[in-house]
Amino acid sequence: MLAMPTGIVTGASRGLGLALARALDERGWRLIVDARGGEALESATAGLQNVTAIAGDVADPAHRRALVDAAGDRIDLVVNNASLLGPSPQPALADYPLETLRDVYEANVIAPLALLQLALPRMPDGAAVLDITSDAGVEAYEGWGGYGSSKAALEQLTAILAAEHPGLRVYWVDPGDMNTQMQQDAFPGEDVSDRPPPEESVPGLLALIGGSLASGRYQARELAQVAP
Repeated sequence: MLAMPTGIVTGASRGLGLALARALDERGWRLIVDARGGEALESATAGLQNVTAIAGDVADPAHRRALVDAAGDRIDLVVNNASLLGPSPQPALADYPLETLRDVYEANVIAPLALLQLALPRMPDGAAVLDITSDAGVEAYEGWGGYGSSKAALEQLTAILAAEHPGLRVYWVDPGDMNTQMQQDAFPGEDVSDRPPPEESVPGLLALIGGSLASGRYQARELAQVAP
């Protein structure tokens, strides 16, 4: 009998991370998931069958080590989904608090790379990396200099990782606008209920995880029709 595939999904207490964790759990994956809020994470994952939930901050080196150690000797998937928006509402760069910007870069750029540095020795050929990005990483939106530039850095980092590890499937994926807490925080006071639920972006992610597409940048909803 083939071993159950094992993956790490960060930021899985709500939104896209939780929706993806549920879908992978239904498909027989063993998952290690995390989020900063322990109670929310435990509640969100209570009904999942093969999920180990470890509360903590991906910016914490000890927490990253705990995730990788819990995954074991073989890691078939790493999804860097956890991220930090920064101030709400988003300030202009001229007024952006630099200490907060460092925190945003730590969570959105340094932590994903640091987690992968630990995981890569345990990832066999054909394993997949999904780094969740944003259109704010390629478009210059006024007021999005902190978050957007961090996602731009993550995109370039992931592209270089793909070049350096041709045996892996390395993807940087834009899930599109979603009706999530982060989207609401980004637009305080606005009604974001017209955005699609994160579940609509999951089929595209599953198409990458379960398929054989070349490493590269993808938009999740454009891939939905080829989801397994």
